[in-house]
Amino acid sequence: MLDLLLEDATVHTMSPRRPRASRIGIWHGRIVGVDEQLDGLPAARTVRLGGAVVLPGFVDAHTHMVWSGMAQGGTDLTGIVERAGMLAALEKACRAAAPGDWVEVTGYDQRAIGGHLTRAELDAVSAGRRLWLKHTSGHAGVVNSAVLDLVPAAELAALGDEVGRDDGEPNGLMLENAQTAVRAARLPYRNAELVDAIERAGRTCLSQGITMCAEAGIGGGLIATPPVEVSAYQSARDQGRLPVRMRLMVAADALRKLAAHPEDGIRRGMDLGLRTGFGDEWLGVGALKLWLDGGIQARTAALSAPYEGSDSSGLLQDDPAALRRVILDGHAAGWQLAVHAIGDRALDVALDALEEAQRAVPRPDPRHRIEHCGMVRPDQLARLAAVGATAVIQPEFLWVNGDDYSDVLGPDRAGWLYRGRALLDAGIPLASSSDRPVVDGAPLRAVRFMVQRRAATGRHVGPGEELTVAEALRAATLGAATACLMEDVAGSVERGKLADLVVLGADPYRVGVAELADIEVLATMVGAAVRYGELPGS
Repeated sequence: MLDLLLEDATVHTMSPRRPRASRIGIWHGRIVGVDEQLDGLPAARTVRLGGAVVLPGFVDAHTHMVWSGMAQGGTDLTGIVERAGMLAALEKACRAAAPGDWVEVTGYDQRAIGGHLTRAELDAVSAGRRLWLKHTSGHAGVVNSAVLDLVPAAELAALGDEVGRDDGEPNGLMLENAQTAVRAARLPYRNAELVDAIERAGRTCLSQGITMCAEAGIGGGLIATPPVEVSAYQSARDQGRLPVRMRLMVAADALRKLAAHPEDGIRRGMDLGLRTGFGDEWLGVGALKLWLDGGIQARTAALSAPYEGSDSSGLLQDDPAALRRVILDGHAAGWQLAVHAIGDRALDVALDALEEAQRAVPRPDPRHRIEHCGMVRPDQLARLAAVGATAVIQPEFLWVNGDDYSDVLGPDRAGWLYRGRALLDAGIPLASSSDRPVVDGAPLRAVRFMVQRRAATGRHVGPGEELTVAEALRAATLGAATACLMEDVAGSVERGKLADLVVLGADPYRVGVAELADIEVLATMVGAAVRYGELPGS
């Protein structure tokens, strides 16, 4: 007997074998079948949805749940566009904190106020607290003197241009690896703080129709929280406070030399030989995450030619030879790799190393990923297809930042940004994601951008890169699940898969393109349990 029968529904299954259905049968949290596959099967409970639209739950293939949840629970400067307003908000937050406390602020963006806040400005409002403004991109920040004093002078000197300076003295601006130095001074966080953050961010995901996420970097890297972060996810699950299924990408910092047998080819790995795939359908180890460059917002993405109006071409996170070694070692150890490469110069480094890794240690389906894949030159498309890597893009970036990105790259390169049509036409697998909290993370807004290629201002970004609604929805469901190596259980409505579903208030295939982002999420089901909203007719 079925546990639940959903009928009188408009089901877009995302399965090419059966794109449409009207009934879904569920038993023990899994899909038994659809339509005639259910004939003759009784159900303990039947819900008629009155024609409501059902899709597989959205999969966010690249998120930062802890960072996002902490942002929701603290001071956020998003939307403040005047320098005085930012400083007033910071002063209020610092006054509310205990003396000597850290005050961590998210949503900081210097573009809104014409330039970065300075160490001196932060000192004037921080009242002795340790004040850290985190750039919305995650690739920069500004700190006050109380924080700078925690970083040894020799380390600041060794960071070179990644530490902002005025007249030779640090001015509080910390770029890329300098952010890591600040974070090292801040750690550790309490486990309870992390669990709270995971739950907050997860509930927001449910409200957007998301049922599975990939946490893009734990245990190290630019956004590190304590090295015991997996414990926080386990605690959240044990306490019933893990709202969505999670795949945890491990930062490449966690790799170390292991005494493996020479025939196994494992030069570096994680303790106990853990790698991609360990865990279960609720919580498991995903890809190995490594950062090759920065971001366009912070002007640190590594480009092959300078940003418009600048002599800077961005930054690689390390010497290319060192980055190459991490890719080779991770591949040899059996990891799926998630390689952060936004600029086209960083993508060159990634492609060179992935090609070499596969030649050295052939693997039938490593399913490596390029995280962001923000700028892809025409000559890089065939190479990207040949290595079989998935492009894990963030379409909402251009909804929010399309004007800025287009301006700083210029007309000749703007069409290479977060491509769609060119990737699919070249045979490159495509997955949609958010990178929350860099943007809000709503999947249907990402779908709208992929179909329309228009920024919030109306600017056309990358004409000719438009996708169909079906292609964009696939990128946000089955494409994202495939990038996470979870396509056997998620991403489509098919027999044997998890009953992770989203019920929508309108049909994405029938509304106008401009209305896609405004479709209401009526209910989100994870393992057949309604975890957000309610089912129509229930």
